[in-house]
Amino acid sequence: MSAVRSGSALLSLLLVVTAHVTGAHAGTPRQRTSLAEAEHQLPDPRDNTVSLGSRKPSGPRVSAGPEPGDLAAAFRVPTLAGEFSYQPGAVRGSLVIHAFTNQSGFLESLWSSESSLLSLVRELPARAQVLFLSLDESSVSDALWMRDQLQRAAGHSHKEVLSRLHFSPVPVFALGNWIPKVLYYWGCMGHNCGLSQAVFTSEGWNMPVIIKRLDARYDWLPARWGQGSYLLKDAGNGCEPSSSVAGAVAWVSEGSCSFYTKVQSMAKSNASGVLVYALPGNPIQDMNCVEDECYSPLNIPAAMVHLEPSVAQALRFGQKVSVSFQTTPSPNFFIGIDQQGALAEMGWFLYPTFSFINWQAQWFDFSSDLQDKLQTPAKVVSVFDKVQMQGDKGAVAAVELPLGSLDFDKLELDASLSCPGRRDSSCAQWDHTVQLFVCCDHLGPYCNMELSRWITAFRRGIGRWLTDVSPLIPLLDSNRCTFTMKTVPWAMPWIVSLNLRFSVSNHTGNHTEKLRPFRVMSLYGGGTFDKNYNKQFQPIKFPVPPSAMKVELFAVITGHGSDENGCGEFCVTSHHFLINAAFNNTRIFDSAGSALGCAMRVKEGAVPNEHGTWLYGRGGWCDGLQVSPWRMDITKQLDLSGSESNTVVYFGLFKGQDPNPAQKPGYIVMSSFLVFYK
Repeated sequence: MSAVRSGSALLSLLLVVTAHVTGAHAGTPRQRTSLAEAEHQLPDPRDNTVSLGSRKPSGPRVSAGPEPGDLAAAFRVPTLAGEFSYQPGAVRGSLVIHAFTNQSGFLESLWSSESSLLSLVRELPARAQVLFLSLDESSVSDALWMRDQLQRAAGHSHKEVLSRLHFSPVPVFALGNWIPKVLYYWGCMGHNCGLSQAVFTSEGWNMPVIIKRLDARYDWLPARWGQGSYLLKDAGNGCEPSSSVAGAVAWVSEGSCSFYTKVQSMAKSNASGVLVYALPGNPIQDMNCVEDECYSPLNIPAAMVHLEPSVAQALRFGQKVSVSFQTTPSPNFFIGIDQQGALAEMGWFLYPTFSFINWQAQWFDFSSDLQDKLQTPAKVVSVFDKVQMQGDKGAVAAVELPLGSLDFDKLELDASLSCPGRRDSSCAQWDHTVQLFVCCDHLGPYCNMELSRWITAFRRGIGRWLTDVSPLIPLLDSNRCTFTMKTVPWAMPWIVSLNLRFSVSNHTGNHTEKLRPFRVMSLYGGGTFDKNYNKQFQPIKFPVPPSAMKVELFAVITGHGSDENGCGEFCVTSHHFLINAAFNNTRIFDSAGSALGCAMRVKEGAVPNEHGTWLYGRGGWCDGLQVSPWRMDITKQLDLSGSESNTVVYFGLFKGQDPNPAQKPGYIVMSSFLVFYK
């Protein structure tokens, strides 16, 4: 990818575009949508979503556009700094394409928020570039405005990133390449996607007034607008309860108190919802709670819009005004091209910030690095190759292991979870635990032990991970093994692939002798995380085999469910393995419940931009990520004489004490072993 500066060409381009694109604005984004009077019938305001009528094409059938995973073709786009040229494979980096429109309240907030702009200029990965386009006729002024916004945010300390940001003054509908086809063909109808609008009607109006809106944060106010229309009532600044808004949507001004106070006051007034309008000259903002406010649930929807003079005037004169809510489909606002040149969806943007671009670009980097790791020498055994996993059985395969597989000292699992279709829309809802069990000797002690664990992504199908399970090589105690990969039986189907990668690890240091695991000893499982949780775990006595030169604690632990404290998914729990009543080996899930605990793990392979609250830290896991084993060398904590003088006992705590929830206790899923090496 390259951007060639050409000043004279740019001047000619700007003159041509300005002459042929009418109605371009020169300032801030427009506040009101325009209606095409001649061709489009107005939607029924009672509908929550504008339907696209199905008509038989009059001309030849148009072929389907490219899908995620298809290779992106080369293209050239004029920019404010010259020509931007994309050539597949020319640069080892990813490209994000963003199409802006003035008709979106979400995009207006994204581009007006200082924290959003700063996140892009400060945190965009070094190998990523972004091409900014406009869907509107105002593309020239849009490009200049977008460039100015980011130049201002970059200042002097982050000027380097500007060389990787490219702004085209040519509208999407005039690009003349494949980009418009993908943007329109993929479409945009998810959360904060498409054009969210408020529709106002009143007696005496010939036409409804339709303006863009931005709903409050999904993870703060999950209540959604219903279908049908609501009565709209003026409630001033909304900072105090008002009985006049009972059963209606409250029309309140921004300022004077927090968004939380406004929504709380209107909820106390029995309002059906809240519309906060921006003061003149101010942009639409991301409506969210702050700190302790977020722990007080509010059960009405809210959104922010611009002040619409005709609505305000009608309310002032006592006219009846009704409001309904709709989402009009739009072209996609974001598409990506990864390091391998493949087209990619960008996922779900939970709220308006460029951080979601950064996280997807981080994942592109992770995926590229993973591809490099998979090129290292290894004996690869295919277990599943795009096999459907669903129901009680899951995915099952019996495979022959390579002769001498125990001569290898490294075993990695190359696993991927994709969806029945090529779009994220075909992916399973919700996040579920996926476990891999192995049985090589049906009469042996290791049959159907858990070999690894993953968590499914929420409606995204790009997950792929490489997990080192070398300590569990002794579970493969025969040349033929049966592998079972499964999740809860009621989950929607996943398409799974799994390869075993056997190799010899690189050893450094003065030790010339390689230690290999030769025996594993199963310890404890989990259970319901309540007052009886720790009562089930009794001390285990064990000897160390005479030939053992190293002993390791190996555990895979995850917390699930949610009691009044958020346990075990969203609470901080600690897990202790006490060796010989003296050595406390502790695993603490200290990021559980944090706002960005899992977003910070995208660089490790956590799938970004999922549906739901994927960003939050969890109890030992993240959506769309492998559960990394916890390993502790406990050799020096043990008596190696061979007698049964060693003991281990496990216990799990919440806030340093036994869990004691009052309702709906969560649970811990755990497999734990002692691994002996020689």
